[in-house]
Amino acid sequence: MEVESNYLNHEKGLKSWLCSVDHKRIGILYFIAVMTFFLVGGLFGLLVRLELLTPTRLFMSSDLYNKAMTLHGSVMIFMVIIPGIPAVLGNFVLPLMIGAKDVAFPRLNLLSWYFLMFGATLAVLAIVLGGVDTGWTFYTPYSIRSMEAVTVILFGAFIMGFSSILTGLNFIVTIHQLRAPGMTMMHMPLFGWALYAAAIIQIIATPVLAITLLLLIAERLFGVGIFDASIGGDPILFQHFFWFYSHPAVYIMILPAMGIISEVVSTFSRKTIFGYKAIAFSSVAISAISFFVWGHHLFVSGQSELAGAIFSILTVLVGVPTAIKLFNWVATMYQGSIKLDTPMLYAIAFIGLFLIGGLTGLFLASMATDVQLHDTYFVVAHFHYTMVGGVVMGMFSGMFYWMPKITGKMYNELWGRVSAVLAFLGFNVTFIPQFIMGSQGMPRRYHLYDPKFHAYHLTSTIGSWILGLGIVIAMIVLIKSFKKGSVAPVNPWGGTTLEWTTPSPPPHDNFAQIPTVTSRPYEYN
Repeated sequence: MEVESNYLNHEKGLKSWLCSVDHKRIGILYFIAVMTFFLVGGLFGLLVRLELLTPTRLFMSSDLYNKAMTLHGSVMIFMVIIPGIPAVLGNFVLPLMIGAKDVAFPRLNLLSWYFLMFGATLAVLAIVLGGVDTGWTFYTPYSIRSMEAVTVILFGAFIMGFSSILTGLNFIVTIHQLRAPGMTMMHMPLFGWALYAAAIIQIIATPVLAITLLLLIAERLFGVGIFDASIGGDPILFQHFFWFYSHPAVYIMILPAMGIISEVVSTFSRKTIFGYKAIAFSSVAISAISFFVWGHHLFVSGQSELAGAIFSILTVLVGVPTAIKLFNWVATMYQGSIKLDTPMLYAIAFIGLFLIGGLTGLFLASMATDVQLHDTYFVVAHFHYTMVGGVVMGMFSGMFYWMPKITGKMYNELWGRVSAVLAFLGFNVTFIPQFIMGSQGMPRRYHLYDPKFHAYHLTSTIGSWILGLGIVIAMIVLIKSFKKGSVAPVNPWGGTTLEWTTPSPPPHDNFAQIPTVTSRPYEYN
């Protein structure tokens, strides 16, 4: 029996992959890279939690603990969560969703992967061989005066920024120029809207971080006096620059995950998405507001009370478009014919965990409570509920949703569901105790701690093992489906967007003829 030609067998050999400009193959290259980084970053996260099993030293010195924590944070933020959904699923799915044969700039797309790989290699080598211990935020003045390898990791992060910028540029031009005939912006799937909103942030905010990192490198090499107070600089200026990028970067991470949830909730509820325009415009609203909230990270930095009050109000305001999405997802599920397959389980986990992350963010948006909770484990728990409970759960929801399309194979549904349940339970067991001990004054980034917090840390560490097991099972199920899964139908979930009209896996050119769109997405009989 002759095998149909598709993007996987169109060309053979390693060179055909490393030089490919097919958006689907580039998505697979990103998948391999991101999953590898995820394993490395996750492993060091588990080691950090294992060290905190006891109030005294277990197997790490304080210096080694700081290095492990820096590697965990840097890898997970810059190499997994920021590029994960746009680079993997966005690259693969977006052109198929809008009826295009590829992204607007295929060669830039490949170049963005090489930028990520080169920058990530430099950063990991700097941490492992050079022993960087600044934490993922590189706060001055410590990052100015610490070991030489800091310069290397800063340059690595600078290079990775180009990957993010090129990806965002590619998505915006692709959406504006390559939509199929009949697909207006109001006919575009909501995952496309989410990628579009995130791409705006990538293009506007990422250059600010790039310039900041270059200034910090110049400070280290030439002592120019920008951030170093001993020679006339201002270390708080670094925080302003850093958070002007890094808080919008939260939405680079979370907006694409929200787009996935819109797709999955509608498909597995068998209902037209409730409030399509509200969800679409709320993505753009989140993108716009995100540029005006960075100051809530600096409530204790000495900024004026007026500035603090303004940033507090703006930060609370970003909860409005976020709440619109949550309401509309629940309204879509209401009286729907819900099917609890693996993608939907991860989507429901996302909604519950991200809701907790968002609500606890209100405590940190208020100056009165933030002063008490700043730099405690409450912040750690809030951050992980948003980034891991949100982004990672959304990412796995999307991977299980589109994996039959990507590979042409079905995965083991039972083990997929097991992974979702374990990840959800393990996550809550890990981070709920951190809210409690943070509210009681347990500082973050401490290697040794007061024994009164031992029970919380013990519970949190046990939860991390359950969470880690769930994630590992999910990865095994996904990877195993590449080779041993049963043949997938063209449209196993009954989705209504264009990618489900192509064969599985899709052909090299996506569509024999560019389709003409005559209806809105999410219209179910």
